[in-house]
Amino acid sequence: MLVSQDRGKSQKVALVIQYLGTHFHGWQRQKGQRSVQEEIERAIAEVLGHHVTLHGAGRTDAGVHAAAQVAHFQATGLIPAHRWAKILNSRLPPDILIRASAGVSDNWHARFSAIYRRYRYTIYTEQLANLFLQPFSWHYYYAPLDETLIKSALTPLLGKHHLAAFHRAGSARKHSWVEIQAVECSRQGPVIHIEIQANGFLYGMVRLLIGMVVEVGSGARSLGNFTEIWQQERREEVKYAAPSQGLCLLRVGYPDFPFPSEIWYDTQPNLLFGNQAVNR
Repeated sequence: MLVSQDRGKSQKVALVIQYLGTHFHGWQRQKGQRSVQEEIERAIAEVLGHHVTLHGAGRTDAGVHAAAQVAHFQATGLIPAHRWAKILNSRLPPDILIRASAGVSDNWHARFSAIYRRYRYTIYTEQLANLFLQPFSWHYYYAPLDETLIKSALTPLLGKHHLAAFHRAGSARKHSWVEIQAVECSRQGPVIHIEIQANGFLYGMVRLLIGMVVEVGSGARSLGNFTEIWQQERREEVKYAAPSQGLCLLRVGYPDFPFPSEIWYDTQPNLLFGNQAVNR
């Protein structure tokens, strides 16, 4: 335990965090369930000798990964902010990694200071399964997928819309307004990447949305029908969510961020996908 004798000194520390979501019940602390937030809070408490609350930029669901989640906590003592990453990594399980830590101003907040979140969804379309891709992709081989149709379905979502059709029950949020800032859909051989960036996301939104655009890409649902469903907020017709393992919180953006881009900007590697997909 590293407890400073100067308990009065306080600083706000920001973290850039990676985690493999496979064995977590999501980001948020939950009674009786393993969560990323609780694991990191436990490691911080081992150092400080008392509990602190870790505030995240967003709450990922069970099984969802993060390449650059962002969080902050208030630390007492004399440990320099940049040293917290190394100190915590020595106490964390192997499916969590703190890429970097830094001090931030008192009015900076991991959630409320963020101007966007960006998610990437990975689909593996080869009929033959690949063990090394299974933890990070949806193995979809039931029908050919047309990535141009998927992109055509996503593009009209750009802008600010009331997306109640993709809002799962159980959320405390009172409205479904979301500003979609960017959408992308690209293919490398049998691997399709879908990226969506927004000012914030509804509970369960990305997986419900991916489940429907894959129907469009396979020809099981028309572009017109998909657009009518979300524009008319017909939530009862959105029935299937894409599997959690294909989803990754790619990054969170801030107007004032103390970390260089190589720490957080695009840190979910394509190495597993690129060479295997192209060199066939």
